[in-house]
Amino acid sequence: MSEILFEFVREGSLVKVSAIDVETKTEAIVVVPLGLTENQMKQHALNRLKYLLQKKRK
Repeated sequence: MSEILFEFVREGSLVKVSAIDVETKTEAIVVVPLGLTENQMKQHALNRLKYLLQKKRK
């Protein structure tokens, strides 16, 4: 993975977090509770992105 872009959209008590791998243009979206820290939110989205990229390689 090269550069990863993150986007946060608050929807009530939840946050929709998008992680986008610039190189492959793969996007992962997770919905997490508002109470998490920004780093925790990013980690959840990054884990999902890694899973999707690994799945794509198979």
